[in-house]
Amino acid sequence: MESSRLVSIFFFVYTIVLSIGSIICKDSNNLVTNQAALFVFGDSLFDAGNNNYIDTFSRFRSNFWPYGQTTFKSPTGRISDGRLIPDFLAEYAWLPLIPPNLQPSNGNNQFTYGVNFASGGAGALAGTFPGMVINLETQLNNFKNVEKRLRSELGDSEAKRIFSRAVYLFHIGANDYIYPSLIANSSTFQSNSKEKYFDFVIGNTTDAIKEVYKIGGRKFGFLNLGAYDCAPASLIIDRTKIGSCFKPLTELIDLHNKKFSNVLRQLERELSGFKYALHDYHASLSERINNPSKYGFKEGKKACCGTGPLRGINTCGGRVLGLAQGYELCENVTDYLFFDSFHLTEKAHLQIAELIWSGPLNVTGPYNLKILFELK
Repeated sequence: MESSRLVSIFFFVYTIVLSIGSIICKDSNNLVTNQAALFVFGDSLFDAGNNNYIDTFSRFRSNFWPYGQTTFKSPTGRISDGRLIPDFLAEYAWLPLIPPNLQPSNGNNQFTYGVNFASGGAGALAGTFPGMVINLETQLNNFKNVEKRLRSELGDSEAKRIFSRAVYLFHIGANDYIYPSLIANSSTFQSNSKEKYFDFVIGNTTDAIKEVYKIGGRKFGFLNLGAYDCAPASLIIDRTKIGSCFKPLTELIDLHNKKFSNVLRQLERELSGFKYALHDYHASLSERINNPSKYGFKEGKKACCGTGPLRGINTCGGRVLGLAQGYELCENVTDYLFFDSFHLTEKAHLQIAELIWSGPLNVTGPYNLKILFELK
């Protein structure tokens, strides 16, 4: 008798908890609205499939096998074998997968959770892979279009609440240095002094941040530039020193990261309520490249997918300037830090996402993303 009474009390309390949770977390459209949204800007590190929907070369897309093989079991446009950093961060924040902005099935209701504007190959400069990617300025314009749609659909008050509580995640700039250093030629730096070039890249990024701030954004997450000078593609540039990091790119990345960190501190002083998390992606990636076994990898410098030395030639999936070409694919992707010549495996993304979400302040600071999501 006593046990049946306890069971009845348990189910009564359980029903009350579910009802309260429903009231707090759902609106009339049965959407979770109590969570802060996540808006994502950037390049291939974050692109969840926007490049699937633009007119570009296959080298800027990953909507073919073996991309996506691990979690999704089919290609999604993510440049990895599985999930990306924003996918894990959305999970930690109790959000659904944040959809690419250009996905045709998107409805306004999905935008209340956030949207992903990132594009593989994108830079802060319009002149980086021009006409082939969605540069940062265009990503910002796409965000403004989403803002208008939400204000029209939900009203100014509710839209303002969404934008003020949201977290805005950025990773941009790497392609602005890779393009002239590896793809184009040094004339880009000759016509513009390196110092002026840095000002353009960081200035455009800063302008985008300020535009989001004007719309109501107050909580921002950033990754500095990773050790792309030591990615498999970079390690084979000098054929006389296979395995050596590409020094010209090293200098550019190091200086950019120093300048960008100073700019964020300046913005914190200038913009009331501006709070940010800056993850030292350069340090966390370098650590895994140099000490792979410490983090559960067997290979820190060789890609899982590609051809040539260290599989550093980006032929993964047969992509190379529109030419049909074979490629090698590793047997166990979890042994590898890099999936292709520049991009990481899902396992690596998970490790980095954990550091961004709840890492100590010397790794992600002055806040981590968990704290930013909890701030009202």
